[in-house]
Amino acid sequence: MRMGRGGISGICAGLAAAMLVAGPAAAVQVGDKAPDFTLTAPGGKPVTLAELTAKGPVVIFTFIQAFTGA
Repeated sequence: MRMGRGGISGICAGLAAAMLVAGPAAAVQVGDKAPDFTLTAPGGKPVTLAELTAKGPVVIFTFIQAFTGA
């Protein structure tokens, strides 16, 4: 599917507007408590950080280049 200049310009304008409305995100420093967030677990069930930390310590590990072919 090919998109014209008007479509690309519209997408760019929408993204710029969304970033302006969202405002800046506060950086988390080492030792700060992580803000609560929700992710979708396998099977489609939403899981929040608060649910996990209620059960004990949580370690979040990311595989930045996993499954990218790099």
